[in-house]
Amino acid sequence: MEKVVNMSHWRSKLVLWMIMVIQLSLFLSVFSTEIHARKLLKDNHINTNDVRLHISDRQVIIDNGLVEVTIENPSGYLIGIKYKEMENVLERRNHNSNRGYWDIVWDDDAYDKLETKHVEVITQTNDIVELSFTKTWSSKNHGKTLPLNIQKRYIVRRGISGVYMYGIFERQEDFPEAHMYQIRIAFKLQEDKFRFMAISDTIQRVMPQSEDRVKGHSKPLDFKEAVLLTNPSNPKLKGEVDDKYQYSTENKDNKLNGWISDHDAVSFWIMTPSNEFRTGGPHKQDLTSHVGPTALSMFVSTHYTGPEIDTFYKEGEAWKKVFGPVLIYLNSASSKDDDHRKILWNDAKRQLSEEIESWPYNFTRSEDFPHSQQRGQVNGQLLVQDRYMDKQLMQAKSAFVGLAPPGEVDSWQKEGKGYQFWTQTDKIGRFNIKNVRPGVYNLYAWVHGFIGSYKLDLNITIQPGNKIELGTLIYDPPRNGPTLWEIGIPDRTAAEFFIPEPYPQYVNSITNDGADKFRQYGLWDRYSNIYRDSDLVYTVGASNYSKDWFFAHVPRKTGDDRYRPTTWQIKYNLQDVNNRGTYTLQMAIAAASFAEVEVRFNDPNSDRPHFTTRRIGYDNAVPRHGIHGLYRLYSIEVPGYRFRKGNNTIYLTQTRSDNPFEAVMYDYIRLEGPNSLND
Repeated sequence: MEKVVNMSHWRSKLVLWMIMVIQLSLFLSVFSTEIHARKLLKDNHINTNDVRLHISDRQVIIDNGLVEVTIENPSGYLIGIKYKEMENVLERRNHNSNRGYWDIVWDDDAYDKLETKHVEVITQTNDIVELSFTKTWSSKNHGKTLPLNIQKRYIVRRGISGVYMYGIFERQEDFPEAHMYQIRIAFKLQEDKFRFMAISDTIQRVMPQSEDRVKGHSKPLDFKEAVLLTNPSNPKLKGEVDDKYQYSTENKDNKLNGWISDHDAVSFWIMTPSNEFRTGGPHKQDLTSHVGPTALSMFVSTHYTGPEIDTFYKEGEAWKKVFGPVLIYLNSASSKDDDHRKILWNDAKRQLSEEIESWPYNFTRSEDFPHSQQRGQVNGQLLVQDRYMDKQLMQAKSAFVGLAPPGEVDSWQKEGKGYQFWTQTDKIGRFNIKNVRPGVYNLYAWVHGFIGSYKLDLNITIQPGNKIELGTLIYDPPRNGPTLWEIGIPDRTAAEFFIPEPYPQYVNSITNDGADKFRQYGLWDRYSNIYRDSDLVYTVGASNYSKDWFFAHVPRKTGDDRYRPTTWQIKYNLQDVNNRGTYTLQMAIAAASFAEVEVRFNDPNSDRPHFTTRRIGYDNAVPRHGIHGLYRLYSIEVPGYRFRKGNNTIYLTQTRSDNPFEAVMYDYIRLEGPNSLND
């Protein structure tokens, strides 16, 4: 018996000893990682070297001991960044104009890479160098070059392993009219080095190479941007789809993207600490990084909006805008560290936080970029009044509130020329919009869970240093009567609806995360596979919108390259009908592309629909793997005699079917009864 007790005693001691060893091991691992991270931080930032500048006839070199930045003189092309042991992180085999460059797509899809004519030293001290590469437009070049005055600015600072870039673009009143569809900075990195791409915590992967997308290595799919990898250089990628639009993200989330060279444990990042200079508001989607390896800083585009976003500049319309600064940041780790990707990514996020905290920068030397003390702020509280939901005022939690150029309700999502400043409210609807440039704005908002949009009918003039208190604002969302039934969530996306599994032969493993499932290729054709013989039927009270409402109202495929219109049905029961009352169908659209929705009540064969959207939208969100585009709301009034006591059906017909991408995405649908409240 004593031996058994002793054995048990020693077993207990052994278990305790093993637990202590494991805990010590974990502690040492964490401690080692922290020490390594601190060393990385030190290696990348602590530097006592002065910032040096050398200008020759052909190039300009700025060196701060951490990075050596080479710019072609006088074109302003970024042709080299030397970092650690890498002589140039940019692709040396490319022409100088195809390494690091600005470009603008303007009239008739012409590209202008903004090649400049002069260089000017703006600031030169031991701590900072700022240069401006300039070009002034001349009427002699009418029709030949983009009518735009150009300043491309570069800044290198002591102790920062990177280069800041921003542009100042100006059109004078006498400049001829022009469209400027796209404004961006593009970087082409060394293809034999940078193979791993990261744009978020969940979207990171080893990427295909450019050669993998050409004939013999891939199969073209339904549009030029998408290919199926059939014989890639990396066999692990065989059978996957590559499409640059699968890596798009919203402006509010598009703060950090870049590439890692695993062999060198060196990474290249684009950091965007503010969205004030981007167009289309916080939810505008745009490109990030993609095969090349290419890294992009997008400022203006028609992606996910089409030509509805305003990019047309009339003759007589003076305009000037600062795009940026953005930071091109480089960091490094030990290539022997198996966790070097995580270390590099986390350090990049840390640096991004520092850049955001420092915004607006105080080291720029342009009168067109106001520093913090030259800006203003707007404070207030937003409440919601919907007496059919709550007799009391409701707090607008996590609502998006912003300042944008004056316009109509929701005009901010199509605004393509000015500055925008957005924030989210706290739990009780309070908001604080800081660091607003001087100018005249309207205040806009939308609230999760409520249809429509808010606009304050007041021009807000921001002057340097002023602080405007708006007090309590009340949003009355569109509402004509009590909710009889509803489908979806008013959140301006179709994310809550049924998103099918992709075809096994068209998978991109990077988008397998549940939140990114909509990014998979070919989901539009899954509708025809699921609904082979008849269209979607949704029964209120029995169906579940997350399982039974397809995320996009697309045409049905009937044969090779042949499609036909589709009609969805909403079946519901009304216990009572007020024949003399007016009902309202609230139909919120999250995206539309060359589509038309006709609405009929209880008569699918009527020649004329009760309501039609007519042809709407250029979002192209379906093939570009977006879950929303531009938001639209239709409040459709319906006389009571259109309804029956008992069973009713609403028919939604998407009439366009020239191709599979003519479609709409619904955000939310609600049927309201006649007004039953006394004012």
